[in-house]
Amino acid sequence: MNKANLEMLGRIHSIESLGTVDGPGMRYVLFLQGCPMRCQYCHNPDTWRLSGGRDMSVEEVLEDYESYRPYLKGGGITCTGGEPLLQMSFIIALFTEARQRGLHTCLDTSGITFRREGQTYERFLQLIEVTDLFLLDLKHIDNRSHQILTGCENSAILNFSQFLNENEKDVWIRHVVIPGITDGIQDLYNLGLFIGSLDNVKALEILPYHTMGVSKYEAMGIAYPLEGIAPAEPEAVDRARLVILKGITDKKRERRL
Repeated sequence: MNKANLEMLGRIHSIESLGTVDGPGMRYVLFLQGCPMRCQYCHNPDTWRLSGGRDMSVEEVLEDYESYRPYLKGGGITCTGGEPLLQMSFIIALFTEARQRGLHTCLDTSGITFRREGQTYERFLQLIEVTDLFLLDLKHIDNRSHQILTGCENSAILNFSQFLNENEKDVWIRHVVIPGITDGIQDLYNLGLFIGSLDNVKALEILPYHTMGVSKYEAMGIAYPLEGIAPAEPEAVDRARLVILKGITDKKRERRL
């Protein structure tokens, strides 16, 4: 154990002690404060401010984890947000100590903070050494549409995807189907082509847009950007999956030629 790691503080929004959708098995899910993106469909606007939530040390998090450990069969720790990479030093310290205890570590991220230069890149190299699995949110493959949807370009995200591929880190890809926004046939096919260029993708999760976060916007006095857009129907999600899979298949066939 490293004393400096154990004393490292993270700004925590909330904890889900028995999570089932953020990585394999039953998991301890840590929601971190802070996010540079403003996704129009975000259901956690209360995580945007880095100053929100409460401080917890790595040691406090691991002690809390241990109280649930008997129930976390086949699981481990997942850090999500917000955007957890805004607190990368805390993530590295937490995952370093978790790995020493034999715990599976998983990071749910957009990769928006990724850079290939200087000390930032060195920290990303440290991060991947202690992270077993990345849940990577690919929100829109078209850069202009991504900017409209999230307020940010997608270049860092795509570069991060390629970085994880180069370093053979396991990835689960996630994509949310929003009617009229992220369900265009050509965009879905292009997304599949990009995913098909990667060799480290172990799972593909196509998720339906939902409106469960609207009440948070109302409570915070914030206008909900996608007012009037209905949740995605199961048929739309199935159709999107098929188009993405076709893109993946076509790209992999092209690469074999």
